[in-house]
Amino acid sequence: MSRTRWRFGLAATAFLVTAGLMPAPAHAEDTADYAITVDPAAKGAKIDDTMYGVFFEDINRAADGGLYAELVQNRSFEYSTDDNRSYTPLTSWTVDGTGQVVNDDGRLNARNRNYLSLAAGSTVTNAGYNTGVHVEEGKKYDFSVWARAESGTTLTVSLQDADGGLATARQVAAKGGWAKYKATFTATRTSSNGRLTVASSAAAALDMVSLFPRDTYKHQANGLRKDLAEKIAALQPGFVRFPGGCLVNTGSMEDYSEASGYQRKRSYQWKDTIGPVEERATNSNFWGYNQSYGLGYYEYFRLSEDIGAMPLPVVPALVTGCGQNQAVDDEVLLKRHIQDTLDLIEFANGPVTSTWGKKRARMGHPKPFHLTHIEVGNEENLPVEFFARFKEFRAAIAAKYPDITVISNSGPDDAGSTFDTAWQLNKDAKVDMVDEHYYNSPQWFLQNNDRYDSYDRSGPKVFLGEYASWGNAFKNGLAEAAFMTGLERNADVVKLASYAPLFANEDYVQWQPDLVWFNNHASWNSANYEVQKLFMTNVGDRVVPSTATGTPSLTGPIAGAVGLSTWATTAAYDDVKVTDADGNSLLSDDFSGDASKWTHTGAGSWSVQDGQYVQTDVAAENTMVSAGDTNWHDYDVQVKATKKSGKEGFLVAFGVKDTGNYYWWNLGGWNNTQSAVEQAVDGGKSTLISKAGSVETGRAYDIDIKVRGRQVTLYLDGQEWGSFTDDKPAEPFRQVVTKDKKTGDLIVKVVNAQSTAARTAIDLGGAKVASKARVTTLTADPNAVNSETETPVAPVTSTFDGVAGRFTYTFPENSVTFLRIKQR
Repeated sequence: MSRTRWRFGLAATAFLVTAGLMPAPAHAEDTADYAITVDPAAKGAKIDDTMYGVFFEDINRAADGGLYAELVQNRSFEYSTDDNRSYTPLTSWTVDGTGQVVNDDGRLNARNRNYLSLAAGSTVTNAGYNTGVHVEEGKKYDFSVWARAESGTTLTVSLQDADGGLATARQVAAKGGWAKYKATFTATRTSSNGRLTVASSAAAALDMVSLFPRDTYKHQANGLRKDLAEKIAALQPGFVRFPGGCLVNTGSMEDYSEASGYQRKRSYQWKDTIGPVEERATNSNFWGYNQSYGLGYYEYFRLSEDIGAMPLPVVPALVTGCGQNQAVDDEVLLKRHIQDTLDLIEFANGPVTSTWGKKRARMGHPKPFHLTHIEVGNEENLPVEFFARFKEFRAAIAAKYPDITVISNSGPDDAGSTFDTAWQLNKDAKVDMVDEHYYNSPQWFLQNNDRYDSYDRSGPKVFLGEYASWGNAFKNGLAEAAFMTGLERNADVVKLASYAPLFANEDYVQWQPDLVWFNNHASWNSANYEVQKLFMTNVGDRVVPSTATGTPSLTGPIAGAVGLSTWATTAAYDDVKVTDADGNSLLSDDFSGDASKWTHTGAGSWSVQDGQYVQTDVAAENTMVSAGDTNWHDYDVQVKATKKSGKEGFLVAFGVKDTGNYYWWNLGGWNNTQSAVEQAVDGGKSTLISKAGSVETGRAYDIDIKVRGRQVTLYLDGQEWGSFTDDKPAEPFRQVVTKDKKTGDLIVKVVNAQSTAARTAIDLGGAKVASKARVTTLTADPNAVNSETETPVAPVTSTFDGVAGRFTYTFPENSVTFLRIKQR
């Protein structure tokens, strides 16, 4: 796209609407013309059956309170301030009478540290998740508890809500040392506000208080919530990546034992998560809550098997990430983790005569799980330190299990120094596969359809293990769909891909967007889910080469006001000057008076202090203030910035259109470890250029940003820091064609991410085809969002009776369309 030439046209106008650059056209119902040419005689890339999968991480209460069907929260009284500052061992419990949580030698077992001591005549009630315990009329629920009591003790167990009982109460006679007691309820009515109460007639000790729906996925005990597991299965994923994510490469790398002091903030280690649930460790979840490990590696392998997916576990590499960024220098610990990884492979694949294969068999699965891939590490920001350890893992695995594919990674971003260093190390060592992660704006995904076109065909293959555009509206799904056509076109390089994260409980959200949303009684598919499902269930076996015309592009210079901001930091700004390309002043403010030129649109607290504009809330994020005209272009921004305190540095914005559309130079971001220019489009940010570096507290920095057309040059203390040109077209019309070997179908997949229909001449290159095609279409308003009560984004199937060697099809505005065409 030229930054100096303006090319007008209807399709171009529609594209700008999608990109948020100008108002909607008056005639959005008009049609733009395109052409797709298919070459069925040419041989494109082979697409593996495992191309698309899912990534499950325990974030947003995805496990406890989510996929793991347990209805009792904090069932073993292990919640701790290590998990969340607001937690106590009785979080989600209410005691009526006398009861206290005890940590002494009378516990159930060494790894289950706490239990409840309940006095005679006292009760304890659990609040469940979300609004309470959810039960459905006529369905059975299995209760169990581990108890220690004097002879003659009766435990009375009941289910009720504010309107009364939800099932007939049950009584259990408990006596003697620790033993497990069971009862079954049949719900007499449906409620999402239930409470589970245990009353004791005499003094008793309780632990592992549990209530499970009988109707779990595949009817497994200690099982999975049916509706959520079914949503995974409906995607027909080729693989399931698990368990992280940040859970893998954060916290202590020690085990949960007396020798290590029963450390709570640990990386996810697979041996903690198998065996009887009452003997599994507990852990502080990186995302700010507790994880019980009721859903552990065995259940994960079972789920993968049940849905016909390849298991793809991720193990710690002893280099922390996700803001912690420390390399663990302990050779003994490293060797232990390497052995743990070898033991994991044996647990998955070993015969019942092997040590870990026998443990698998004892858990109920004598047959192997057929593990073929394993990933070491996740998003490490220290590529050199990570790779030194990765090589030791890979060598040990290759020596014992040469058929296992060992996957490395390239850090947390789509570009930058960490990414480049990691990729070079992976290439030099001839690594089999490299995991890439990125979360960017919809515009970035529209701009980067060709990302993998230029990758080395003989180098490491790509596993796109985590990606998403910032949002769950249909416009996000459209952008992701457009990008996925590029993934398929490059299926010889991109061998695996998974949107992330998978689940979010609407009342416990740490991260969004997410693929599936739920509460304690319902679940619903995001618009992104519908896009993923359409691609995952219509993959095809081979790419059929094709070409398409593009959209005439229309773009002007980067234009907008200027801004100042902070992120978890206090900072002072002074001597702001904006001048046009001829040196004329557009804005000058030394804050000797007030700050009336500035509009506060973000969080935080701003005031003029001693001739500086100061943001004083150290906890506030994105505290943007802006000044100037949104039509300004070709200008220089100069400002003095001083960090006062906090985690990061400061942010100077330019090209500010509104609160969701701007550029900013983020100096000292990511916990003061790197600086970058980020572009926000409709609130979703993408990184355009980044470098390692930090900001000193108390030092005044001179910042100068020169904007010329679509080129930006950045200066720090008079020295050029970097530059970039933002002129890549965000093409809204994308397509790919694949062939289904089993049916012989040609699958024409077209994304039209603009508010204009695309009338398209399709030339099938002489292929002999039937006249009818099965059509699946996703179309909706770009801002449409699915919810518990409304699903505006849902597939519609139809038949098109006009297919020929050459034919015309009009793809609706804002749509993803798959045409399945039978070849004769």
